[in-house]
Parts: sequence; C-alpha cells; structure tokens
Amino acid sequence: MKKFWNKESKKIALSIILFGLGIIITKKPYQWILLGLSYGIISANVYVTAFENLKKKEIFDENFLMIIATIGAILIKSYEEAVMVILLFEIGEYLSDLAIENSRQSIIKLMDLRSDKIHLKTKEGIKDIDCKKVSRKDIFIVKPGEKVPIDGKIIEGESFFDTSSLTGEPIPKRMKEQDLVLSGYINKENPITVVATSTYETSTATKIIKMIEEANDKKTDTEKWITKFAKIYTPIVVLLAILLTIIPILLGGEISIWLKKSLVFLVTSCPCALVISVPLSYFCGIGAASKEGILLKGSMILDKLTKLKTIALDKTGTVTEGIFEVRKIVAVNLTEEKLLEIAAYAESYSNHPIAKSILNKYGKKIKEGKISNYQEISGKGISCTNEQKKILLGNQKLMEENKIEVPKVQTIGTIIYLCINKKYQGYLEISDKIKESATQLVEKGKNQNYHFVILSGDTEEMVKKVADEVKIKNYYSSLLPIDKVEKIKELKKQGMLLFVGDGINDALAMKTADISVAMGKIGSDAAVEASDIVIMQDNLSKISQAITIAKRTRQKVISNLIFAIGIKLLFLLLGILGKTTIWMAVFADVGVTLLLILNSLLLIKRKKE
Repeated sequence: MKKFWNKESKKIALSIILFGLGIIITKKPYQWILLGLSYGIISANVYVTAFENLKKKEIFDENFLMIIATIGAILIKSYEEAVMVILLFEIGEYLSDLAIENSRQSIIKLMDLRSDKIHLKTKEGIKDIDCKKVSRKDIFIVKPGEKVPIDGKIIEGESFFDTSSLTGEPIPKRMKEQDLVLSGYINKENPITVVATSTYETSTATKIIKMIEEANDKKTDTEKWITKFAKIYTPIVVLLAILLTIIPILLGGEISIWLKKSLVFLVTSCPCALVISVPLSYFCGIGAASKEGILLKGSMILDKLTKLKTIALDKTGTVTEGIFEVRKIVAVNLTEEKLLEIAAYAESYSNHPIAKSILNKYGKKIKEGKISNYQEISGKGISCTNEQKKILLGNQKLMEENKIEVPKVQTIGTIIYLCINKKYQGYLEISDKIKESATQLVEKGKNQNYHFVILSGDTEEMVKKVADEVKIKNYYSSLLPIDKVEKIKELKKQGMLLFVGDGINDALAMKTADISVAMGKIGSDAAVEASDIVIMQDNLSKISQAITIAKRTRQKVISNLIFAIGIKLLFLLLGILGKTTIWMAVFADVGVTLLLILNSLLLIKRKKE
C-alpha cells in the first residue's frame, strides 16, 4: 500500500507551514518571501509536468490550467490566493493518487497469489529456492498456512485448502492424493507433497496476474471518449476564459474583476474529476469481479455485458459436467450386481466413453477369456458370447433390429439395454449430469429477458433432453466447430451475444462471439486464450454475477459523470456571477474528484449478496 507520509506529503506539509507563516507575518518583504517559497515548493512538480507534456505536444491539461490561474492571480496581486490554488490542487492530486494507488495495490495484492520461495525436495533434503527456478516434475512440500507456489498434483498427504482467492468460494475444499492443486490455494491443515505440473511462468497465479494487468490496456468507448473529450474541451475552456476577460474589458469592465472571474472559470472547468473517476470505476469493476473468481480481460467487457441479448451455451462440460456415469441399474430376473458384471465384460474391449463408465462402475478386474464372438455394432451397441450365452448390449435400435421388446424409458440419460439369449434382462442408465448452476443461470437470465440457446456437436436426441431439463427452448445439435461459428454469426444479428465453452473445440466459436467465457479452473489453454472472461470455478451462475457487477459499474460511471458535470456547471455559473473565488473553485474541483473516487471504490467494498 502507498504510504501516507512520503516525499509528496512532506513537500505539501512544508508548503502549508510556509503558507501559514506567510498569512501570519504580514510585514513586507518577509510575507512575499514566505509565500514565494511556499509557491515554489508546491508548484515545482506542476511546472515540470506541464513542461514534459509540452515536449509531447500535450499543452492543454490540468497542470497548464493551474499555471495560468496562479500566474493570473499573481498579476492581480492576489498572492495568498495564488498559493492556495496550487496548494489545494496538489493536495487533491496527492489524495487522488493515494486513493487510486491503494485501490490498485489492494486488487493486485488480492490477486497476487504467487509465492517467492518453494520448499523443493532434493537428494540433500529440503531446500528453499526461488519459484522461478522450478521445473515440471520437481517435487516440493507445502506446509500448513502456506500458499501453493506452483500448480501440481498431490502425491502424498491430504488437507483442506482455501481456494477463495481463485474461485471466490469461502468453503475450504479437501484435496487428496492425485488431486490437482493450483498456485494460490492456501493449505489450511496438513503438510502435503506435490509434483509440479507447471513452471512459475505457466502457473495459474501468474496467468491471472497477467490477465489483470493486461485488462487495464483494453479501454471502453466511454474511457476513450473521456480522453478525447479532455483534449478538445480544455483548449475551448481556455479560449472561453480569454473571451470572458477581453469582451467585458472592451465594453468598459474593470480588468482585475473580469480577470479574476475568467481565472475562476478556468479552474472550475478543469476536467480531472471526469478523467480520473471514469477509468477508476471500470478498474474497480474489474477488481470486484476478481474477488468473485471472475477474471475480465479488459474494461470494455463490462460495457458489453450491460448490452447483452443472447447467451449461447456449449453442452458437454458447460451445461453438463462432461463426465459419463452409470446412474441407475434396473435388473429383471437377476441381481443388479450380476447385470453390471455381464455388461462390464461385454464392454471390456471397447474404448467408447459409455463403455468406460460401465467398467468404472464395475470396478473389478476383468478376467480374460470369458468373452468370445465379440462384435461392436457402430451406433447401436455390442454383440458377444459370455459363458455360452448370447449377449446383446446396446440402445433401442439394436433391440428393434433383433426384434426384442424393451420398455421405453424417459430420461435425459442414455439407456443401454441388456438381453441374454434374446431375452430382456434390464438396463443401465448412463448420463452426463446437468450442472445445478446451469438451471440457476437460465432462471435468472429469463427474468432479465435474455435469450438462451444451446450449441452442441451431440445428437439431437441428447441435446433436446438436456435443453428440456434446463428449460431452454432453442437448441442446435450435430454442429461441427465451423457450424457453431456460422450459427453464432447468425444469432449475433439479434444483438450482443455471449458464448460459454470449456474446450479446445470451442476456441473458434469464442473468437466469433461478442463476449466469450471459458469455464472452470482455467479450462483448456486454447479456450482461455480465446475468451474475454475466465471463470475460475466451474459455476455458470458466476455469469449472472458478472452481469450484475457490469451493471453496477455502468451505474457508477453514469452517476459520476452526471454529478461531476452538474457541479461544474453550477460553479461556472457562480463564478461568472462573481459568487466564488479561485481557491473555492479548486476546492470544489478537488472535492468532486475525491467524492467520485470514493464512490467508485464502493464497487470493491460491496459485500456479497
């Protein structure tokens, strides 16, 4: 955190002391010397900055305005006012920089999950070395209370881990042998031994830091507009201030009165409140999202989320968990254990995901030699002989082909029927479980009038079942990656489209969408690279949170703009009417800037709902 008592604050303090003495000691020339020293100390940085900007051909900025205002005040012999103007301006700049830097550092600290040292296992024992020197397959220890320094797989021990800094979820997770732990997790209980699966540069924590840092370079249209606005606005203000002096004087007005009014007008018009508060609001929005485990690759994503019309979802691994499991066994005239055993032996030669799910459920070693006459029938199932019994294991098409009557089962899963010697013996239900968060996202999204669609490469039957389960009317099945791209282009015509995916085959679709989201623990590298938003936890409802944060950020930006412009107009009017002084104008400008900064910081401080 940036310290309050530093070089800048000491300079301000010294200038205030000299200014105070200059007010108390009224005897000339001592008063002028004290005020001159106070002005020289506090204004040095303003003059240097203005000169540096002049070399870059950036003449009209707030430093230039302050120089004109104070020189004008000196010319009309308002020495105290000249010092107070520049003093208030520098105090405001210092407090603004302090607030911005501290908020920036708090966000970086929040997301800087990296450790400098790692307890590396070597032949000579445990050695503490720099994390940057670690290679894949190196073995290291993580002690209780420490951050995991590098992504890795637990090879010894188990413990609870605080994953909140990455996922935004406060409940610790128990991790055991063979589980993957990510850099940034905090070990809460027991020492564990881990084998590195990444380097320092490729670790999750480093990727996150890079995303946060790069996000600042991708600005919204509003931020770009404010920058352009300031460049055009400031010279116009200077011109108006000159006219405000010259025209009344030509009409017989008193020089000192109208010069002072023009200086008040000039200082009041300073656009720093707008220039500071708008980018800070977006930065705080990115920080608020980061606290929830939602990483945004640029502030423009926040603006896009507020204009969202359509949410397109990949099916496998996004709406569903992407893991096939035997979820139900129905046996007829034999036990469930026996049905599972026969099915496992029949599937033992297959590499199909359904076969693997049956073998995983069985969990016992397959004895060789029991299966003969094995035949895999594409798209239907398996035919084989087991202990001189003819086994048919497959879908309804296989049963119809062999003229075997089986019951129709209504489910979102896949039904695999078992027949022995052409006699129906029961079935297994295999399904890819639907995520609870998918249903939550659709329910919340429909309340906000978002249009939902599923885009999948799976069969129409399977996609329809999943779509019906999560209550999404529109879906498209049997899509190749290039087909998804064409469908997204078509859907984008209806308005801003967000696409959610998790795999390498989704990367092309992500690049085509207006906004793309990579799901779950960083996902595949290709999906993360292509995405605009990375959700650290495999939780679709985080998308709703991201939209809420985007809307709040937009509200902050608009309220800051309205408030700043409103106060400016009020003080400009009061200045022209002669109701304010130069230092009051500076005070108003500084006060507005600080209020807008505090208003923006509320985005980060807001508690979870």
